[in-house]
Amino acid sequence: MSTQQHRFRKWLWRGLLGLLLLSVAAPLTGWLLLRGSLAKLDGSVVADGLSAQVTVERDALGVPTVRGQSRLDVAYATGYLHAQDRFFQMDLLRRVAAGELAELFGAKALGIDRQRRLHRFRARARDILSHSPPEDRALLSRYVRGVNDGLSALLTRPFEYGLLRIVPSPWQEEDCLLVVWAMYFDLQGNLQGRELARGHLRQHSTKEQLAFLLPTVSKWDAPLDAPLDFPLNSPTTTETPVAIPSVAPAWFGAHGPGQLTYLRDTLRTSVGSNNWAVSGMRSEHGGALVANDMHLGIRLPHIWYRLLLIYTGDDGQPRKIGGVSLPGAPAVVVGSTGKVAWGFTNSYGDYLDLIELERDSQSPLRVKTANGWETAQTYQETLRVKDAQSEVLTVTETSLGPIREVAGRSYAIHWMAHDPHAVNLGLIKMENAHDLTSAQAVAHQAGVPAQNMVAGDSQGHIGWTIAGPLPNRKASEAATFPLRVTELAQSFQGVRPGAEYPQVNDPPSGQLWTANARQLVGPQYELLGDGGADLGARAQQIRDALARLGHKQPEKTDERAVYQLGLDDRALFIDTWRARALAALDDTSVSGHPERAEFRRLLQSSWDGHASVDSVGYRLAKGFLNALYEELFGGIDRELSRLAPGADFDSANPRWPAVVARLLDERPAGWFPSGRRDFHEVELAAIDRVTAQLTKGGTPLAKATWGAQNTARIEHPFASVFPFLRRWLAAPPDEQSGDQDMPKVAGPSGGQSERMAVSPGHEERGILNMPGGQSGHPLSPYFLAGHAAWVKGEPTPFLPGRAEHTLTFRPK
Repeated sequence: MSTQQHRFRKWLWRGLLGLLLLSVAAPLTGWLLLRGSLAKLDGSVVADGLSAQVTVERDALGVPTVRGQSRLDVAYATGYLHAQDRFFQMDLLRRVAAGELAELFGAKALGIDRQRRLHRFRARARDILSHSPPEDRALLSRYVRGVNDGLSALLTRPFEYGLLRIVPSPWQEEDCLLVVWAMYFDLQGNLQGRELARGHLRQHSTKEQLAFLLPTVSKWDAPLDAPLDFPLNSPTTTETPVAIPSVAPAWFGAHGPGQLTYLRDTLRTSVGSNNWAVSGMRSEHGGALVANDMHLGIRLPHIWYRLLLIYTGDDGQPRKIGGVSLPGAPAVVVGSTGKVAWGFTNSYGDYLDLIELERDSQSPLRVKTANGWETAQTYQETLRVKDAQSEVLTVTETSLGPIREVAGRSYAIHWMAHDPHAVNLGLIKMENAHDLTSAQAVAHQAGVPAQNMVAGDSQGHIGWTIAGPLPNRKASEAATFPLRVTELAQSFQGVRPGAEYPQVNDPPSGQLWTANARQLVGPQYELLGDGGADLGARAQQIRDALARLGHKQPEKTDERAVYQLGLDDRALFIDTWRARALAALDDTSVSGHPERAEFRRLLQSSWDGHASVDSVGYRLAKGFLNALYEELFGGIDRELSRLAPGADFDSANPRWPAVVARLLDERPAGWFPSGRRDFHEVELAAIDRVTAQLTKGGTPLAKATWGAQNTARIEHPFASVFPFLRRWLAAPPDEQSGDQDMPKVAGPSGGQSERMAVSPGHEERGILNMPGGQSGHPLSPYFLAGHAAWVKGEPTPFLPGRAEHTLTFRPK
């Protein structure tokens, strides 16, 4: 071998060795960087500003018990934990509320930023903070210090920022308020689309047609201020179904022949949450039993963060609060204190008005209000964009709210979220509530999106009220449509005093329940109004199941029994639509139509009365109802979607199944959809739509199980951005039972974000589980800890278990 060949081989081997080392070093470096952003679980941290030592013990699920001498010290440790486990989630929440997502994701996020920045919530947060009590500022300051210390203590920045090539921005006090406004968007963000849709329907319908199409009550309602056997048209309410007009609106039933758009199989995640309570007279131990499952979009990391806080109150008495928190804020959102337990569901009141403005043609900034002409203010909002030039957005704001342009019209957005009382730290005072009365007083002052709060105390009392600000007005149907300036008297003026909030306490039945439906039928309902309340099938099913629990010895009820109610997947509501489909599929209708014959066979044979994963019958019956929606309202939905995002007939009237049922029962001749001769033909067309949709691609109808449709898609937002990481950033694709019109609400990416059943003073018997783990880090053992139990519905303890890791914070 020549010297030249020898040298060539030598350098070749060196090159190959270098490539090999590089191929090993690159992933190893990435691995080490990824591990560097894992939370610190053991050891000690020296922290400035602590009054005494704080310990954090984590159990096998990573749930922390935080012990300190003061609420300020505990707030610091809470912030530290939130940042180490969930900082990227916190960052997204504040940016979603403030309209600052493009700083992370670039120009593709500008559309959302423009919509959100219109509300200028960061500026509003700064103004609220400038007027906040000193004790609130002190608590926020300690929490924020904990967040930033926790973030700085990570060896490397959270992995999401490494992928985005961005350094995370420090947390600020105003950000704690922004995460609450993020929940306003989540829980009340559909109200603008609802009002616009209703306004369009009013413009293109007669008064009589509108009254039929938008009912305010139905036979499915289960109000709290009525008997347990409450029926429609009972003496408790004067509301009765209106007559069906002889002629339908021109838009009704417009659709393309044979056209298949979407079938409404998926969960409406904007409709969600159940809570219920049983009084002490029906529990084994005499304490109230409170259960809650809040329905939200489910993703990784999970929205809630479990914890147990133990400290000494200002009165020298011990405090022990367990439950779930929202990373980014220091409060326990839902939980139990040993004296009081509480849970929330979205209240769906009328908390927003769109007010059509009259503008001066000579001076566009001059708008007319009830007090005459005023000059609107303009603000220049800078939208920063990653890897691109910033954009300047001009926001025009009136005394009624910011202006939004829709289809050539100007609307002021008059929203409770803009009120100075909309966001505060009031919910933290729940930690000091000693009974139901004091807990409800806290609720009335809390700055959160208005919620149905069901609470109970250790003495066995239970009660319902609203937590969060209520508009100061007597609600009217007119205010559920866009208002003209001449109708401003129908809009609200500030916040209703807490002493005037509606309440239902200690009912003779010993039970309370809410499920996003109409809560009341009496005069107190006028304090809430209708912001898109659900049909009520869930509420009715919960009410009736509760009525069977714990009425006599030795059959008093307990935590497991009330928890189990939340897993009820009986298809009582959809069974009525299955019966309608079977009635439509008579022998004449299936003769010569083998697909319809198979549809009928499966409705009969693959049905167990539940929304089971193996049930084909459930999916067909649900699909039948959804296809009827498409037959009757698909055309107007396509029209409304061009008007504004989120505008459709469903948002205008979530009670639409009651409308469809009346049409099928009464079969008015003037309401046949275009191209249909009668309602029997409408029913068959709906069945044919479902069949065509489910057998597309050659799939046999018998394989169309509910589980195949209702398969979980729970994942980190980066799973779709970086598909090669999906296997590490997503939960298993479990098939799920349950659906939206039953207690066990479950959809592919939405549903029960937690399940809780607890009695104050008996927390050791309580139950709490979640679909996601404590950590947002895919390498953490707590990323999906507890997920399998949530999927199976297995009860896991409310209180954290034995400590497996201990982290100590010591004063500097």
